[in-house]
Amino acid sequence: MDLRARDTGSVGGGPYPRAVSVPAEAHGAFGPDRFGQWAERAARFFGTPKYIIGQTVAVVFWIALNSLAVISHWDPYPFILLNLAFSTQAAYAAPLILLAETRQADRDKDHSAKVEHLHETQARQGEDRVKSLRAETDRLQQLLQANTELTKQDKDLTEQVATLTREIHKLLSSRQPS
Repeated sequence: MDLRARDTGSVGGGPYPRAVSVPAEAHGAFGPDRFGQWAERAARFFGTPKYIIGQTVAVVFWIALNSLAVISHWDPYPFILLNLAFSTQAAYAAPLILLAETRQADRDKDHSAKVEHLHETQARQGEDRVKSLRAETDRLQQLLQANTELTKQDKDLTEQVATLTREIHKLLSSRQPS
């Protein structure tokens, strides 16, 4: 029996499912041994349509054989042996069902803790990404502002060079004999 739960976390590996293993202590009183696993399978079988239909057919067959028996009625009405069989079955089924529920509750609790931890990790990573993006955005704004200032200084210097060039050209033009 596969005792791993499926988790579709997206931390580090994308949105692909990954196995979340369940430790042995999460299996309840009997652990992952054969008896615990068998008890759990049996308890799960008690609620299946196969079991309910099979039990109904067996009860109808039992009552029909005892009611219509020509030679012998081994369990005449009120069907004491049938009631004893049901009582015995209930006496064994109830603890098996409780065992299965306990084991499942332990697995669910462990799985929930792992999923909660995964969500906390994702939230923390998301917050770190937001901080990183804010820091990067602030740095880009500083660089943009510095670039704007440098562009303005370049424009001013270019205008000054153009003005000086015109003045030098004017001076040189005025000194040349024509």
